[in-house]
Order: sequence, then structure tokens, then C-alpha cells
Amino acid sequence: MDSPISASLTPEQVRELQERNPRTRVIDVRTPGEFAGMHIPGSYNVPLDLLREHRRELSAEHDDPVVLVCRSGMRADQARALVEGSGLERISVLRGGISEWERTGAPLNRGAGGRWAMERQVRLVAGSIVLASVAASAVFGPLKWVAAAVGAGLTFAAVTDSCLMARLLALLPYNRADSCDAPAMLTALTDAAPAARD
Repeated sequence: MDSPISASLTPEQVRELQERNPRTRVIDVRTPGEFAGMHIPGSYNVPLDLLREHRRELSAEHDDPVVLVCRSGMRADQARALVEGSGLERISVLRGGISEWERTGAPLNRGAGGRWAMERQVRLVAGSIVLASVAASAVFGPLKWVAAAVGAGLTFAAVTDSCLMARLLALLPYNRADSCDAPAMLTALTDAAPAARD
């Protein structure tokens, strides 16, 4: 039996784990659009929404170490909770996410187009709605409540560590893969021998 791994790992610890065990799987749970813009070499994209949708079907056929990755670590923590009953016993979250990975100078594959991280998209949309509704409330006062609703939604998102706006933005074509093959994406997490990655 392989030794257990910590619930969260620093980028340096992930790289050491990859050197010690080349079968370590790095699973990026960000949207396909975010993944296309920048990802850890050799990682697989299994979006969080896909895990939510198929969590009851997940059944691991391996005991490889798995490291879950997102932008900051929050979505990866949610993914960990979703896959806990799948038979994966050696699962960790990259502490600080891909932001921390990038800060340490670890290697990254960068795609063309520079797609924005989901958190940045949420800030843009929420800020635009608040700004527009406050400005328009000068003409029609009740629109100030739209800004209040967005503020309440962001507060709720922070308290519950979930974000409805991010889930809705993830459905936009910009954030989805050109061809999202759900079964193939899920095999990267559960199958004994997933297809090789770049």
C-alpha cells in the first residue's frame, strides 16, 4: 500500500510527489476555457460542474495519487468533497491553486487567447451590474435594489464558499470546451490508465 498524502500540498510538494511517483494525476477542475488559457503540463481538465453532474457515477479503478487544482484552491476543495466517496484515497488539493504554482515559477502551458479566470469574470460581471444599476437608479430609484441584490449574492457566495454567478458564467460558450467529451474527461480521474497529456 502506498503511503497517504497530505490533504493539501504546496507547489514544491506536488513537484516532489510527481518526481517520486510519475503516476501522480494532476486534475484541473477549472472551466475548459480557463484550462485552455493556462494549465500545468500533463494535467487533465475535469471541470467542477462535470464532477457535480456525475458524482454518483464516479468509481476509481486506481490508487494513483491525485492532486486537484483550480485558480485559488476553493473549487478544488469543493471537488475533493464531491469525489471522496469514489474510492480515491490518495487525494490532495494544490494549496493556493494555479496562482501559487505560477508565483513559484513552476512550469505552465499557456494557450492563445488569454481567457480570464472565473474569479475575474465574476468580478467584471458583478461590478458592471452594480455600476450600471447605481447609475440608472439616478433616473429610476428602485434599480438600487439590483445593486443590493448583487451585493447580497456576493456576500452569500463568500459565506457558503459557492458562487451562483460563476456557475452560470461557466455555462457560456466562452468557458466551455469546443467539444466537451464528459466520459473522456472523467476517465482521467477514475480509469486505471488515462490517455497521455501534453
